[in-house]
Amino acid sequence: MPKMKTHRGAKKRFKVTGKGKVKYKKPGQRHLMTGDSGNQNRKSRKAVIVADSDMKTMKKVMPYSF
Repeated sequence: MPKMKTHRGAKKRFKVTGKGKVKYKKPGQRHLMTGDSGNQNRKSRKAVIVADSDMKTMKKVMPYSF
């Protein structure tokens, strides 16, 4: 059976932590942020952990990261 390929877009957007969780940065921090409230802008700066329900998909798109 051939090797599985890593999804290149996922590799650029997600990072696996030491404990095996997947974190990513929220979108929407580049431009057009003047319409958002300051609260929204502050909250989207922080990295987020992927939900447990999406971990199956993450293991499929990044098979050699875990």
